[in-house]
Amino acid sequence: MRKQLLAVVLPLFMLRAMSPVQNDAQKPDPSPAMAAPPSVAAPYDQKTVAAGKYNGPGGCAASSCHGSVQPKTTTRIFQNEYTIWIAQDKHAKAFSVLSNPTSERIGRILNIGAPSKAPKCLACHSLYVPADQQAQTFEPADGVSCESCHGPASGWLGPHTTKDWPHEKSVQLGMYDTRNLEKRSTKCLTCHLGTADKFVDHEMIAAGHPDLTFELGLFTSVMPAHWKMPEQGNPWREVQAWGVGQAVQLRESLNRLARRASGTVWPEYTEIDCSACHHSLTRPEDSWRQERGYAGRRPGNPPWNESRVVVFRDLAGEISPDAARRLNDEVTQLASLMNQLNGSREQIAASATRTSALADQLLKQVDAQGYDSALTLRLMRRVARDGAAISIEGERSAEQAAMTLDSLFRAYNQNVKPANSAELRTAIDGLFALLQDPSAYSAPRFAAQMQKVSDVFGR
Repeated sequence: MRKQLLAVVLPLFMLRAMSPVQNDAQKPDPSPAMAAPPSVAAPYDQKTVAAGKYNGPGGCAASSCHGSVQPKTTTRIFQNEYTIWIAQDKHAKAFSVLSNPTSERIGRILNIGAPSKAPKCLACHSLYVPADQQAQTFEPADGVSCESCHGPASGWLGPHTTKDWPHEKSVQLGMYDTRNLEKRSTKCLTCHLGTADKFVDHEMIAAGHPDLTFELGLFTSVMPAHWKMPEQGNPWREVQAWGVGQAVQLRESLNRLARRASGTVWPEYTEIDCSACHHSLTRPEDSWRQERGYAGRRPGNPPWNESRVVVFRDLAGEISPDAARRLNDEVTQLASLMNQLNGSREQIAASATRTSALADQLLKQVDAQGYDSALTLRLMRRVARDGAAISIEGERSAEQAAMTLDSLFRAYNQNVKPANSAELRTAIDGLFALLQDPSAYSAPRFAAQMQKVSDVFGR
């Protein structure tokens, strides 16, 4: 059942289209000039050496480098990383999906021409960089390839193959440091959430693009592993990665909200809870939404999408209760502004900026926190106990809770192997089963299943 949900919550692996050359308030230029990549800065923050160029994945494909069919034990890496990526990783297929019927239809609706040539789509469906940074071997059709995550390789491609070459030297020469959890999360979110220069907005979703959702732990676990990272020697590093991912996602989502509220197009409906409007209609006597009421907002006003804070609150409460209270105060104020029919854009932007700063402060504490079985169990119990409150926030919040419990339980099960492991797995899978049809989401049913999870975890 969990795998079935991944087809819903991870659509971005197969269909991700954002804009690299416009801000949140601008509309795309439908002119033919969009077919050619303009000479603009790289769409994400990375260190580029003066002569740095992107080579494309072909430079990594030799069997003596990363293209071995079988893993090797003669070096500190397995040397089959390219082979895994090209054969199994959906990122490698990101460009090819731009030519499928759904993508072509999106291109027609948005009036951007062929998606396989539109910068609006190439920004996340390929390694999209300025022409003067492309080596002769560069090919956009390779999809989201090695240098999309690891940075331009020309500065370190040759030297990093020498014996005893340290990772730190490669970073100095332009490699993006994915070992750093904050940097790793930030890199993923440049496409899985968006930036000022590339994003998915309500217009694109209306055209057929999937909404964006992300949880670092679960998204990483469903990828075919082509890495051997330091956390493999730290049994609780996965929990730390989940926490850092939550903090970075909250920070960046608040930065996005501040940008959009300060732009020329507002409101941007991707900032509200989608299912508040897009849900299956029922008879009034069967409506859990009307039974719940509309606390804190006028009936009919769509609520802010709080999914990126609902489980982070629990982590913050465990690590820094004082900071968690300040975060809750700011989030409550921001939600109040967002839930107004005509909330002040200036106040929304200012509130989002303040809350983002708090999330960044908490990020440092989350990253420095020591993680163990006791803390992981407390977090799982805390999230499960919050099931009723989380469920009424909507389907996206419920989705974050399910993904969080999955990530935390996976780490806990690997390291502790509890006697009731099978029962816990079944209970968590039951959460995913209730998220298969977002428009038919039921808060009471999800809350009931969360109570089952809580009962299995115990107090």
